[in-house]
Amino acid sequence: MEFHCCVDNCPSTLQQEDIYERRKQNLSSFKSVDYVSEEISYEDFFLRYLIPNKPCVFSCKHTRHWRSRAEWVDEQGKPKFEFLKTNFGNAKVPVAICNEKEFDSHPKVEQTFSDYLEYWQDYISNSYPSDNQCLYLKDWHFVRAFPEYNAYKTPLYFCSDWLNEFWDTGESSKDDYRFVYMGPKGSWTPFHADVLHSYSWSANICGKKQWLLFPPGEEVHLRDKFGNLAFDVTSEDVHNPEMYPNYQKLSQQYKVVQHPGEIIFVPSGWHHQVWNVEDTISINHNWLNGCSIDLTWNFLKRNLKDVENEISDCRGMEGWNQQCQVVLKSLTGSDYTDFFELCNNIGTKHLQFLSQSDICSTNEECDRGVGHCKIKGSQKEEQKEMTGNTSAEVSQHPNADLEFQEHFVPLNNKCHSVFDLNRLRIVLESLVDTEQLECQKEVQNLLHQLNSVF
Repeated sequence: MEFHCCVDNCPSTLQQEDIYERRKQNLSSFKSVDYVSEEISYEDFFLRYLIPNKPCVFSCKHTRHWRSRAEWVDEQGKPKFEFLKTNFGNAKVPVAICNEKEFDSHPKVEQTFSDYLEYWQDYISNSYPSDNQCLYLKDWHFVRAFPEYNAYKTPLYFCSDWLNEFWDTGESSKDDYRFVYMGPKGSWTPFHADVLHSYSWSANICGKKQWLLFPPGEEVHLRDKFGNLAFDVTSEDVHNPEMYPNYQKLSQQYKVVQHPGEIIFVPSGWHHQVWNVEDTISINHNWLNGCSIDLTWNFLKRNLKDVENEISDCRGMEGWNQQCQVVLKSLTGSDYTDFFELCNNIGTKHLQFLSQSDICSTNEECDRGVGHCKIKGSQKEEQKEMTGNTSAEVSQHPNADLEFQEHFVPLNNKCHSVFDLNRLRIVLESLVDTEQLECQKEVQNLLHQLNSVF
């Protein structure tokens, strides 16, 4: 199976060097966070923000029809507590204690949503007392808890979402990266970068947030003399040169105030700290795709190297590589096998998609029109050789077709699919030679299939 596109500047022709250069140019020339007031095409978002790894804020136009904005917010723009309590009050929710510290985050407790809302209303009525606990409902898997409610529709720009596609269409749906956050004025999230150096998007259902964003590389100036990241970048401690010897070298940070209905896109590796400056409800996704898969892979490699250095005195022990992977997973949420399973899941479905037709989808989101992307060769035969069958089914998951299409809508054309496969191929060429991975045969097989496209 060989791919050919006749369109200039097609995503499928972007090489790793092109992407590196665009990221580098963005960091050197970045001045401020763009505000996207009007709707733009997916292609524009892809080229202007995903490829250069650049943040932006979308206007409230993109959330105005969401059910959550209509039903969770009163006429004054405040949380509609009674509605929330009546409809979701029995759910168990994770709650962070913002005025306490546990390692590099806030400690969490679990309580019923109804109890949390009672606390929140009482906290407001007492004028947000500083001597009381400030509690922040965070990382609530609302979609998993209420799958039929349809609180929102993922914006087009963020639909190429490999993390949630993997969990949704895998053999078992154990997790997801879709969250609801709710908190009073003054609740906050400490300085961090997102899980696996993924992208994130965050939409305010009501209230305002203030973000401090730091481009990749700036975080090294916010490490203390022991190498630990600052917990609170606004603390007086960071100005102490004995504790933070490189703080004076900090050159770039950007403040963003996010208003009701607006969506912020936070790129891979951009560290940030966030405050709720009003009573706020937000919806948040972590996600990654072909534009950032190399950044996630590099993040895992760096962390594994740190782990290996930390326990290097045990290197001669039996099972040392496996133990390093266990520690890596405890630190990052993924080991090399998990990472390959995600790549294999995504790669297999994209290969099957390429095998199913000669031309682009008629989906209106395909800006380049119908018919410009061609696949050469006997597709059915090659698909049969690669996958063992000629069925159009994506997987055996009961909702596989529906879920795959949902994630794949903006990229439902050959160009973007080939771009994704090429990005996977680059990562797998690095992964295939690592001695820490036990499934080398599977990696080699997938890499062989990907090479057949190019």
